[in-house]
Amino acid sequence: MLLSSREVDLFERSRGRLEAIAYRLLGSASDAEDAVQDTFLRWQAADREHIETPEAWLTKALTNVCLNQLASARARRESYVGQWLPEPVLAGDRMLGPAETVEQRESVSIAVLILMERLSANERVVYVLREAFGYSHAEIAQNLEITESNCQQIYRRAKQHVATDRVRAEVDAAAAGKIVEEFLAATLSGDTEPLIKLLTGDAVSVADGGGRVPARSTPIIGAIGIARVLRGLWKPSVVKRFIDGRSFAVYAAAVNGSPAVLAVLDDRVVAVVSLEVTTDVHIAAVHIQANPDKLERLTRQWATSERGEPLVKDW
Repeated sequence: MLLSSREVDLFERSRGRLEAIAYRLLGSASDAEDAVQDTFLRWQAADREHIETPEAWLTKALTNVCLNQLASARARRESYVGQWLPEPVLAGDRMLGPAETVEQRESVSIAVLILMERLSANERVVYVLREAFGYSHAEIAQNLEITESNCQQIYRRAKQHVATDRVRAEVDAAAAGKIVEEFLAATLSGDTEPLIKLLTGDAVSVADGGGRVPARSTPIIGAIGIARVLRGLWKPSVVKRFIDGRSFAVYAAAVNGSPAVLAVLDDRVVAVVSLEVTTDVHIAAVHIQANPDKLERLTRQWATSERGEPLVKDW
């Protein structure tokens, strides 16, 4: 059934919102793009004359697509090589969605996207639609074809699973740049003590190479262990083994609302190190994403973004 220009425009006006919902549900920008495209095909095939509220219809259609994808994603995660981390997204990308409230900003952080992996598919849908997009329980219940009271119970359960006792700091661009500079200087100092001072005692470091790039297969827990490993790994001579001996540039950036270090080789982002910062300005988590499959969109965004001078021009 052919779409009119009005119907195409209506979908395109909804695309950013749909992408932002799908990204939070799936933890993958590429999978979110696929989910939105599948939703467009369903919109194209629908009997649109009988759809009273297109925005609600599109949200429900997207939710169903994502529920199917979540089922297959869990199966893929079981055979995933090493640690799994969500796909990072650069500041300014519409995939991040609304950011007016603390809850909206939190819901797209790397830390919360990891915690949401604990949730069932329905819990994830309820949590995302309620916490990040302000849908009512009645609207969400209709999407999932459950009762409103059941929806409320699912939401309470999801909140408990995602809850953390650590308060994450929100930092502006200047503060984020300073944190990245301090982290990089401490890592490259050749001494573990400066890095230990920056980290919380129970800090966690997780690296995702996806079997494409060498990465530690288990998390590192504790400031001392993280400092020792990073001191050894971040030597230019060691890093260059993984990129054919070539030099790369290092930039400060913001990823999923957190300060981050970007390693860039020939205008291609080859690694993202995002830092979860506490209110007392210590680093509670170091998330290293080096799987090239999860850096394609970020690389495209980086190519067109405004960037400052590199912290290290020729590593």
